[in-house]
Amino acid sequence: MRIAALLVALIIAFNPISARADDVATAQGLIRAQEQAFARDDAAAAYSHAAPAIKEIFPAPGAFMSMVQSGYAPVYRHKSFEFGDSKSEGSWIAQRVHIIDANGEAWEALYTLEQQADGSYKITGCSLLKAGQAA
Repeated sequence: MRIAALLVALIIAFNPISARADDVATAQGLIRAQEQAFARDDAAAAYSHAAPAIKEIFPAPGAFMSMVQSGYAPVYRHKSFEFGDSKSEGSWIAQRVHIIDANGEAWEALYTLEQQADGSYKITGCSLLKAGQAA
């Protein structure tokens, strides 16, 4: 009986960790889907991954895509886009991405995502710095 209780306690204790790992995998999938939509110039698909607050600022897919093209060129077009460290806390996920832009320069992007009321995650922001620069 003690062994069964111990097993139940261990399952409960480790369940949040696997849930967080699943959430991080989901977040990475969303970031990857948006990155691929940018590569196809599919504004509607890229916009679909944006959080409501982003959609308030950019109320149409075309406006959103223009902002990404002009302000986030390394995210929009690049040679390499690889996931780095992630952190999950509550309903938020922060995901680092290592990017090599079209000119071969290295960048660090920090994506933030928030779980929505329906349980899905949406991208709430992306901060972009040249690799080696202080935040």
